Amino acid sequence: MSESIPLNIAVLTLSDTRTLAEDRSGDTLVSLLEAAGHRLVDRELIPDDVYQMRAVVSRWIADREVQVVLTTGGTGFSGRDSTPEALRPLFDTEIEGFGELFRQVSWHEIGSSTVQSRCLAGLANRTAIFCLPGSTGACKTAWNRILLEQLDSRHKPCNFVGILLQGKQLHT
Repeated sequence: MSESIPLNIAVLTLSDTRTLAEDRSGDTLVSLLEAAGHRLVDRELIPDDVYQMRAVVSRWIADREVQVVLTTGGTGFSGRDSTPEALRPLFDTEIEGFGELFRQVSWHEIGSSTVQSRCLAGLANRTAIFCLPGSTGACKTAWNRILLEQLDSRHKPCNFVGILLQGKQLHT
């Protein structure tokens, strides 16, 4: 079997209440992506603010080194949750199947509560953006059941790696 191609991944936590020191979901994503052989190239934690979200993610979309953006938080219906409204306009193409599949696999863990997840994903400038719920469990589910395979160049019949590498820098 061929070697996996490591991707450059940025992680953004959206929270009005946590700091980086308390960011278990972000820590979980970093541990999982590094265990899979990918590289963390940037990490930030900002408040649930539409314009701050757009600014950070737009910067990463424009950065030729960043191939994947993982966000955690702001995908529910309470308070200032606004990740879908903030980031959907940045997408060139929405990956509709991601949210659908996430809710399907979540059904087995949390039952009908999965209907309250507005997680989504899209492509912008050959960058994949995956917007995950803020819970550690949801981040693990998304990574282990979907992203681990879809960000692995060896996964067949298809994965996102070839799409992401077209026109993006790959630094080894």
